[in-house]
Amino acid sequence: MDPLAAPDPYAFPPPEPDLPYEELNEPQARAARHADGPLLIFAGAGSGKTRVIVYRIANLIVTHRVPPYRILAVTFTNKAASEMKRRLEGLIGPDIVKDLWVGTFHAVCARLLRRHHEAAGLEKNFVIYDDDDQRALMNRILRELNLDDRRYPPRQVLSRIHAEKQEGRGPGEFERKGYFDDAIARCFEAYERHLKSANAVDFDDLLLSVLRLAEDPQSLAGEDLRGRFRHVLVDEFQDVNQVQYRLVRAFCKAHDNLCVVGDDDQSIYRWRGADVRIVRGFRRDFPHATVVKLEQNYRSAGHIVRGALGVIRHAADREPKELWTANQDGDPIDVVGADSEHDEAAWVVECIRELIGRGVSPNEIAVFYRIHAQSRVLEEQLREARIPYQIIGGTRFFERAEVKNLLSYLRVVANPRSDVDLNRIINVPARKIGQSTVDKLIQAADALGVSLYEAIEPLVGGAVPPSAMPGARLEPLASAAKRSLLGFRDLMDGLMKEARTASPSALAEEVLARSGYARMLEQDDSVESEARLQNLRELVQSIVDYEQEAFAAGDEATLGGYLERVSLVSDVDALVDMPKVAMMTIHAAKGLEFHAVFLTGMEEDLFPFRSQDPNRRGDIEEERRLAYVAITRARARLWITHAARRAIFGQTRYGLPSRFLADLPPASVRALATPASMMAQRRVDGGGFSSFGSRPGGAGEGRGFWEGRERRPAAQAEERLAWSRFAREGEPGRAQAARDVERAPGERYVERDAADAGGDAGAEGFALRRGMRVFHERFGPGVVESVDPGADPIVTVKFSGWGKKRIKAAFLRAGS
Repeated sequence: MDPLAAPDPYAFPPPEPDLPYEELNEPQARAARHADGPLLIFAGAGSGKTRVIVYRIANLIVTHRVPPYRILAVTFTNKAASEMKRRLEGLIGPDIVKDLWVGTFHAVCARLLRRHHEAAGLEKNFVIYDDDDQRALMNRILRELNLDDRRYPPRQVLSRIHAEKQEGRGPGEFERKGYFDDAIARCFEAYERHLKSANAVDFDDLLLSVLRLAEDPQSLAGEDLRGRFRHVLVDEFQDVNQVQYRLVRAFCKAHDNLCVVGDDDQSIYRWRGADVRIVRGFRRDFPHATVVKLEQNYRSAGHIVRGALGVIRHAADREPKELWTANQDGDPIDVVGADSEHDEAAWVVECIRELIGRGVSPNEIAVFYRIHAQSRVLEEQLREARIPYQIIGGTRFFERAEVKNLLSYLRVVANPRSDVDLNRIINVPARKIGQSTVDKLIQAADALGVSLYEAIEPLVGGAVPPSAMPGARLEPLASAAKRSLLGFRDLMDGLMKEARTASPSALAEEVLARSGYARMLEQDDSVESEARLQNLRELVQSIVDYEQEAFAAGDEATLGGYLERVSLVSDVDALVDMPKVAMMTIHAAKGLEFHAVFLTGMEEDLFPFRSQDPNRRGDIEEERRLAYVAITRARARLWITHAARRAIFGQTRYGLPSRFLADLPPASVRALATPASMMAQRRVDGGGFSSFGSRPGGAGEGRGFWEGRERRPAAQAEERLAWSRFAREGEPGRAQAARDVERAPGERYVERDAADAGGDAGAEGFALRRGMRVFHERFGPGVVESVDPGADPIVTVKFSGWGKKRIKAAFLRAGS
């Protein structure tokens, strides 16, 4: 029997009468036993909110005999919905759970819309357009309206339309503020018209269509929707937008039995439309609401919980909550100063190797970063160490579409006969070379036995003889298609000419500029396009790294050499079934937890992030909440790293440690530094103060990788004081901190000096021998592994984060 059409049997037979409430703490039990009226549950990180929701649903069914099909539980991910159902099945049985309404907003609304499709003006077999479908439709609309897709990029137009829909506004309510908005409004009207004619909806329409019915007092469908559910529960309530909130309020119009579970401290999706003011204003909308706070953390060790609370306590306008735990304190939070992003990555990978060696599964280890562009160096180090990893909620750096596009341009420049690469970029960015034109180009190339690039001129000139295509006819190209193909050929010819004299990195910059690819992304004012630009800058930076390595080794940096290097490193991971280290942005980490977490790149302007777009700068409060989410993903161990210098987005930044580090309670923190960081700092000020005035340390209580480098406890306390001053005061605090920190004896890195005999000379006239510590301006500190003697000696040096490099001795200095 269809539960949608079933009567409301209030004599619903209850299952087993007793629920194991002893598994809940007092606030959890109070929330689970609550039955009627609005309920607001503030659930701190790791406080067992899913358990509370599950028990509350079971209590409604078992104790209050609410039919399961009268209960709606809304989550934000299919994974969360599946987990909720699984737990409920273990508590009250699968036969009852199958009648519950548990799902995401979109899944629930799609199901309701199938039932009330006629009232919404749809046929029952309506289709849901995904992102690709929407972009294809918008491309068609731009052509119909004679709008240039370079001035009005489809992604940007759709982004504006979705922003309006998420606020519940249609084309008629769109506020126009200029000529650009006039064009957006025309696109909005055409977009809605095309959707209707295609019997289609997009993701926003799933919610909006149901909302309009539910809020219509004259609609029979609306009456059904308003009376369908006797209890509504919403998980992750801090992430709802205005349409979603209006929707659940409409469902509860007759009874106010609305239970919302959320944490304003974990609201991190404003860029997706989430409005943290909704959860904070719930008591204003429901003055008689019961409020329960879940503040006991069951997930993390004591130091981690206190560190998270120290960061979030400084947030503005937050609901007061005192997160605490009965768990053991565990190890302190290790805050590690590195010299560079390569040194940081090497340190992280060495710690991961130690953890795995001590029996921690790679599945229980995670590496977080603020933006995707940070992953490249970390990925390179993991590959070199043969540690399997996977990108969660994203794509490996060299597999990202924009990275592949730029590499394809470079491959065609290096080898015009690479048809796969040419086919990939011939219309990227859009230059009016459609698929029919490409098909004709492929026909011509096959007929002539040449590459696609070589077939352009004969195809445009009509020089493909019919005899070359027996049994087939090649239709002539239209004039516009001819111009577009010749324009592409001239572009590539110009880049090939440029490649004869330009460095590989300069050539990459030229490709981005001349092709219009960078301009297209800059004009597409969206978060996604900004991320793509960042990844392209990071790719250029990887080319710069290659050039500097080649120069240091006395080799020539060529485009072919770089492309070969990329080809060799981008196809190494075939370990499908092995446990893997998880790598992800912090946004993708929401809802996950790990035994050990590495939070990288904690520097000002990176975390908190300063967007390159001035319209999206400055939400320090959301960045603080993001830091809180990151910290609370760790169960047992947490390392936070920052680098004194970082090459990213095509430039080298010299940054300060993140302001959030100063909010960590000193008693829960152990300030550490990599050897490379300390050596680099000594070269600057001649003293022992490294980034944050910290001591070396690693994954295992001063053993293994950092064995024997512990400082005295008294020095540790002084260093924490100096570290806090530096973090809060910036550079003015560094000098005073350096004076405050006690120098640790016996930490020199060079065992031999220039007086030693028998070695080749470096830049400062010192003797080079195996095992010596040396310093290179780009790669930082390293250890000599071998020396090839001669008039211009070549030295093999192992650098932290860079691996083994062959360097001219003249470029090396003695370590210190």
